[in-house]
Amino acid sequence: MKQSPLERAIHLAGGQSALAEKIHRQQGHVHYWLRHAKAGVPPQAAIDIENALDGKVTRHELRPDIFGPAPSTPTGEEAA
Repeated sequence: MKQSPLERAIHLAGGQSALAEKIHRQQGHVHYWLRHAKAGVPPQAAIDIENALDGKVTRHELRPDIFGPAPSTPTGEEAA
């Protein structure tokens, strides 16, 4: 089964508690977003996750309904 963007962020951070610490939230918030939040991660938290993980999981992946699809890489340039 494919991981959701939030599951991937949790894995990259080293667990729910580690992700929560990186984004200055409580672990219970991360658990709630993962298991119960119908809308997903709040928009500001999506930005915070993107920043905390150096863009390995983006706000666009976490909340495409708010931020839209990820911007395309300009032709001829490699992604960072």
